[in-house]
Amino acid sequence: MKHMYTSAPIFNGVKLFNEWIILLILTVVLFLASCVSKSEPMALAPPPVLPVATVANTNQDTFIDYPAAIQGTTDVEIRPQVGGTIDKIYVNEGQLVSKGQLLFQISELPFKAQLNNATASLQAAKAAVLNAQLEVDKLTPLVQGKVVSDFQLKTAKTAYQIALANVEQAKANVNTAQINLGYTKIKAPNSGYIGRLPKKQGSLVSPNDVEALTQLSDVNEVYAYFSLAETDFIKFNENYEGKSLADRLRHLPAVSLVLADQSVYPVKGKVDMVNGQFDKTTGAITLRAVFANAKGLLRSGNTGKVRMGLAHQQTILVPQSATVEMQDKIFVYAVDKDNKVSKVAITIEGKSGTNYLIKAGLKSGDQIVLSGLDKLQDGQLIQPDKQTEKVAQLISKK
Repeated sequence: MKHMYTSAPIFNGVKLFNEWIILLILTVVLFLASCVSKSEPMALAPPPVLPVATVANTNQDTFIDYPAAIQGTTDVEIRPQVGGTIDKIYVNEGQLVSKGQLLFQISELPFKAQLNNATASLQAAKAAVLNAQLEVDKLTPLVQGKVVSDFQLKTAKTAYQIALANVEQAKANVNTAQINLGYTKIKAPNSGYIGRLPKKQGSLVSPNDVEALTQLSDVNEVYAYFSLAETDFIKFNENYEGKSLADRLRHLPAVSLVLADQSVYPVKGKVDMVNGQFDKTTGAITLRAVFANAKGLLRSGNTGKVRMGLAHQQTILVPQSATVEMQDKIFVYAVDKDNKVSKVAITIEGKSGTNYLIKAGLKSGDQIVLSGLDKLQDGQLIQPDKQTEKVAQLISKK
C-alpha cells in the first residue's frame, strides 16, 4: 500500500508537464501568427519591359502576283495548202526567220502538169472563140440577103458567147493551177521563231493533216495572259482611277513579269486588254499585258507571274508579329500615356512584306507593343523599352 501512495504524485507531475508543453506550443503559434499578421505586405513584381513602336502615316506600294501564260503576239501554225511530198526543208528548229522567207518546198511536178493542162485548155478555148466568130461573120450577110434564116445566125452568136465563157473558165483554171503551184513554196507569213519540225524531207503532207508542219512565233513582243477572280476584278475597278474600263487601263501603272526562276524580267509591261466576259467554268476574267522582247529572252509557252502594283497614300504599317488573331479578327496591344495596354481591333487593307497595311483601328502617333503579346492582358501595366522604339519605328515604316 505504501508503494501505491508514492506513484500518484509522479503521474500527476507528468500530466502537468505535458499540459505545460501544449500551452507553450499554442503560445508560440499564436505569437507567430500575430507576427505574420503585423508584417509588411509582399512587394509586387515590376511591370514587364516590352518593346513598343510609335506608328505613323507613310506612303507604300503593294504588289500582287498573278500566274500568267506567255504567248507571242503572233503564233501561226504553218500548214500546207496543197498535198504532196516535201522536197526540201530550208529552216531548222528554233531558227529566226523573216517574213516571206522560204520554209518548205513541196514537189512541183504534179502542179506544173496541171498548169500546162490548164494553159492548153485556155488556148483551145480561145481557138473556139475564133471559130465561133467566123461562123457569125459567115451567116450575117446571108441572113441580110435572106438566104438563110435568122435562127441560124442567133444560134451562131450563142455559140460564140459560150466560147467566150469557156475562155474565161480556162483562164480561171490557169490561175488556180498557178496558185497551187505557188503553194508548193511555203513561206513565212511573218517574222518569228520556228518551232518543232515533225515532218521530214520526203514526208507526204496534206491540208487535212492533224499535225501542222511547224509553228511560227513572232516574239518581238509577247503577251502575258492572266486572270482575276470576280472579287479581285471588283477591287481592280475600285482601286485604280478611271471613269471607264478603257480609261482605267490608260492610267494603270506599268506591271512587272516574274519569271519561273523568280527573277524579274528587266522590261516593264502594260496591261492593254480585259476580256469582255467572265469564264463560266472558272468564274474568272482574263487580262493581257504586253512586254517588249527585243532580245528574244521570252518565248511562246513560257510561264511566269504578272506583278501589279497599288499605291497606298498615308497608310499605317504594322509588323505582322505585333498582331494577334482571335475569332477571325486581328488585334494589336495599344499603349496609353500611363503605359497601360489595351487590345484594339484593326482592319487590314493589304500586306507589304512582313507588314500589314492598316485601314482602321490605329492613327498616327499611337503606340503599340511589338512582342511578348501572349502574356499581356487588357489594362496591364508595362514598362516601354525606349531603346527599341526608334528601331521599331523604322521597321514599321518600311
